[in-house]
Amino acid sequence: MEAEDEITDETAGSTPASSTKRRATAQSMAAGQREISVSEFFAKNRHLLGFDNPRKALLTTVKEAVDNSLDACEEAGILPEIWVQMDTLGNNRFRVAVQDNGPGIVPKQIPLIFGKLLYGSKFHRLRMSRGQQGIGISAAGMYGMLTTGQPVRILSKTSIRKPIHFYEIKIDTKTNKPEILNGKGQGEDFEANDKGRASLAARGVDWVAEYDAEVGKAAQPLASGTRVAIELEGRYQRGRGSVDEYLEQTAIANPHVTIHYRDPEGKRISYLRSSEDLPPEPKEIKPHPYGVELGRLQTMLQAYQGGTVTQFLQDSFSCVTPSVARKICETANVSTRMSTGKAHHKEVDSLFQAIQETKIRPPATDCIVPIGEEHLLKGIRHVVPGEFYAAATRPPGVYRGNPFVVEVALAYGGTAPTRISRDQLEEMLNQSDARTLRKFLMTSFAGIGPDGADKILATAKTPTRKSPANLSKQERERLLVALTQINLSEGQSCLTLRYANRVPLQFQHGACAITQAAIATNWRSYGLSQSRGSLPQGPITLMVHIASVWVPFTSESKEAIAAYPEIEKELRLALQTVGRKLAMFLKRRQQVQAEGERRSIFLRYLGEVADAVGYLQKTDRTAIYAKLLDYAKNKTKTADLKIDKRGRAVEELTEDDFGGSVLIVRRGDDELPGTPETSIEDEPAKA
Repeated sequence: MEAEDEITDETAGSTPASSTKRRATAQSMAAGQREISVSEFFAKNRHLLGFDNPRKALLTTVKEAVDNSLDACEEAGILPEIWVQMDTLGNNRFRVAVQDNGPGIVPKQIPLIFGKLLYGSKFHRLRMSRGQQGIGISAAGMYGMLTTGQPVRILSKTSIRKPIHFYEIKIDTKTNKPEILNGKGQGEDFEANDKGRASLAARGVDWVAEYDAEVGKAAQPLASGTRVAIELEGRYQRGRGSVDEYLEQTAIANPHVTIHYRDPEGKRISYLRSSEDLPPEPKEIKPHPYGVELGRLQTMLQAYQGGTVTQFLQDSFSCVTPSVARKICETANVSTRMSTGKAHHKEVDSLFQAIQETKIRPPATDCIVPIGEEHLLKGIRHVVPGEFYAAATRPPGVYRGNPFVVEVALAYGGTAPTRISRDQLEEMLNQSDARTLRKFLMTSFAGIGPDGADKILATAKTPTRKSPANLSKQERERLLVALTQINLSEGQSCLTLRYANRVPLQFQHGACAITQAAIATNWRSYGLSQSRGSLPQGPITLMVHIASVWVPFTSESKEAIAAYPEIEKELRLALQTVGRKLAMFLKRRQQVQAEGERRSIFLRYLGEVADAVGYLQKTDRTAIYAKLLDYAKNKTKTADLKIDKRGRAVEELTEDDFGGSVLIVRRGDDELPGTPETSIEDEPAKA
């Protein structure tokens, strides 16, 4: 034993001191721990909020401000009028300003709304709205402060008799509290007159006081409204995922909105409202029992003061009548007169299980406002050219106790995929960061896949791997002609427009339940070509909208919808509904085309047959031709004898043939000028 002890001591003595020294103790680790502010967390993880690159950050800032303006105007019962302005301040630095004609914000709430994350009224209310967490606009202001060091500037006017309240605010990320920089920490007030607006302009902020349809100012002074201006680091680029595309898609889903937009280059465009009617106001509802979890139920019971379990169930949840509450208590073996304060874990667990076993009707759906099939058809036709449109609004469904509605609109047609001017194409080519021209076409234009890009480049006689910025003047001209004139009905990829509570979703397409449902649908059975694990091929555009009191986004950036089984089912059924209508249209058109070709063969030889029979029977050729013509009409009546300028027969289908919610666009006579038109009544020349 002594020898062993000696060996151990020698071994221990030969070990370096650094290998046995403890690197940290419980006390030192405790000293390094501190509370993390939510602002500080998101400042270090801003990619979770949609600010992971300059281009996306610019779009997210505009999106959050516009969404807040639309919600405020609709809640106040005001037809929304929104001004969006972007100014270039330097290299990759912009000022984004968004103003509305809404009710305005009372002064004491302005610092909290724009300078504090997770502060808002929408999180606690179960009713349809664009915002949810109270993060968006304050996060945009925080991103601007981090990238440029400049505060958020807010103007608000609550009445025509009240002054304009002006605040300059920064977020203290350590404490998640607003810091007011002007007016000695109290903000400032300016009169709503020329002198007051001049003082504001001197500080670098403007107030749109009037609206005129031609120049974007109002014929009458704005009685109220809010304007937010944020300086931030960003990158402006047209095409897919741009501010331009977002505003255009917003106008599609919100026909009651007027948007005036001025881009960084000073160009103005207005999306005027096509409807003077506000959507019905969604009503707030209580949570549904099926959507509550065990821990949440226990917390609600503890917070409920002075009542029985049956009173708690009726007051805290929707669709729980006295008879339903009594049945839940009987199933849980809990007294209906038991006080909520005496409900311990065992009783709460029994109530939770009883709720799942009790049949409770679905929640009311007046808390959500779908777009509607009529407005879906108008909206998608306004932006997407085509020859056939179909729409479907599913009956309300429920996931986790939250009601939701799925709507789908479809546009089919082989028209040119782009509407672009020469100047716009020049700007996009010069600003693009794509390495090859083929990549530029696929990423910049919606609906152009690999096959479509190759077809355009082959028509333009331009190398596929050439850089967009290195194109010569002649090559750019040929590319413009190919973009605006080529027909991509073959090989064109499906374009999917995704919406959640009327807000366009432009990123994370692959992670979204909408895209996954469109891929999982068997479009081959509806007459379209489709590769395994991909969207269908062809001149087709899908517009999918999900309306809910709480949209299950996959992240705080609100870019993709989670794949709940209930939502996946409704998406599949809605897509199948419009798919069946498309299949009817395509099948009927194929039949018409086949009968038209058959009729053209009859017409080609009727004259010769009439001449021959008249010569053999010594009878009048005209009478024989008329009888043969009637016989040909009867045999090929499916073709309907209506030929378009492409020489194809056009069927006369009505909306009732498809079960409603369908729009078929007839091609105008001026679509292909100079093309001869044929008709069966034209008698062929004699042989």
